[in-house]
Amino acid sequence: MSSPTAPAAEAAVAPRHALAGLAILAGLLCQILGFTPLALDPHLTGYAFWLATALLWPDIPGRTRRQAGWLAALGLGLLLLARFGYGAVIDWAAMLDGNSFVVAMLVGVSFIGLIGNLRGRPRPPGHPVTGRRGLAGTWLGVHLLGTILNLSTVFMVGDRLARRAPLTMPQLLGLNRGLSSAALWSPFFASMGIVMTLAPAMDYATVLAHGLPLALCAGLVTMIELPRRFDLSDTAGFSMSPRSLLLPVSMAALVMGFHYGLTPELSMVSIITFLMPASALVANLPKGPRWTLGRLHRHALTRLPAMRGEISLFLCAGLLTKGLSTLANAATEGGWTLFDAFGTGEAIASFLAVVASAVAGLHPIIGVSVLASVLDLAAAEQTLFAFTALAAWAVGTSVGPLSGINLSLQGRYGVSGTRMMRENLRYALVMAALAVAAIWLLSS
Repeated sequence: MSSPTAPAAEAAVAPRHALAGLAILAGLLCQILGFTPLALDPHLTGYAFWLATALLWPDIPGRTRRQAGWLAALGLGLLLLARFGYGAVIDWAAMLDGNSFVVAMLVGVSFIGLIGNLRGRPRPPGHPVTGRRGLAGTWLGVHLLGTILNLSTVFMVGDRLARRAPLTMPQLLGLNRGLSSAALWSPFFASMGIVMTLAPAMDYATVLAHGLPLALCAGLVTMIELPRRFDLSDTAGFSMSPRSLLLPVSMAALVMGFHYGLTPELSMVSIITFLMPASALVANLPKGPRWTLGRLHRHALTRLPAMRGEISLFLCAGLLTKGLSTLANAATEGGWTLFDAFGTGEAIASFLAVVASAVAGLHPIIGVSVLASVLDLAAAEQTLFAFTALAAWAVGTSVGPLSGINLSLQGRYGVSGTRMMRENLRYALVMAALAVAAIWLLSS
């Protein structure tokens, strides 16, 4: 069942790619079924995504394949060290689950392409917004919508910009900084969910009072720095016009409706995972079941295998995270604590250590989790710890080559994670200084 244009598109798909696309689709369906009473084995999602990665491995660009291979090898090595060096009990069946929920969300978000373009072909771009105004629109659009839609906003805005031409470095930096700075205050970010779990007695109002101004400073630093380094006269930005905002704002409204009304027990990532494909189905069904199934079929056979770069990086980074967290838990067992108390000096040292580990290639979630595992926080110290962790997450994800945002930009738009790190070093230094000042103000 397909549209008249489908056979030519499907004929060019190799059987291996088709099987990989179906495996990715199966992984998404397993993840969505996990939100219902029809849930299958929770490990099936990860197994399906890893199967697709294995099938697509020869087609992954060499740089990405080498990086993913090293991440997976290092993660496996750390698991073996934890098992045979420290006697850790390891659930090997669950070792392929790392980041599978994020991959499922990315796959779900890819169906957005079936909503905004119901004719099945690209719409001609209109007159672009350029210069400082375009940069401001990109940063602000990603920041505001990203507080709710998280990483999916980067793809919505980035894909819209990429319709005109391959993304330039100022555009990539605007996407990166707009999203990463939202981690400072958004209650819907993964960073906030992790921090609330690690510091349940934190005072969110205090975190918001310090995090939101720091996020605005991040935007101001971007508006001052990038025009001095790059010629933005021909650099298209995201338009904040009603037409451009219609799709992301509609999706944000739907996500909020499900989060607060229909499915409050699900996380924001889970809601996005099933809502985007469901919205694509609803948007296409008026053209008939044949049209809808044809578009979904072509999406599964062509678009999903094309996500091989980002899927492989996230899965292999997840295996590394599993290895690091397992080794850290095994090595620190016994009640040892890093600090007797958590005050200004300890908070600043912890912030700098997590950011430094991000620059070295570790995702901030690893640094924050390891830090929490070696602290014994009193209730009065948890707000300071929470803000310290969020600030380290925001700065670390902007500059860290293996952060979620930079892995996504590398996998989707082909930019080197190492180059993103170099281009963001100056920004990270300024934001680190401002974050240290904010930590001092909060602790005082």
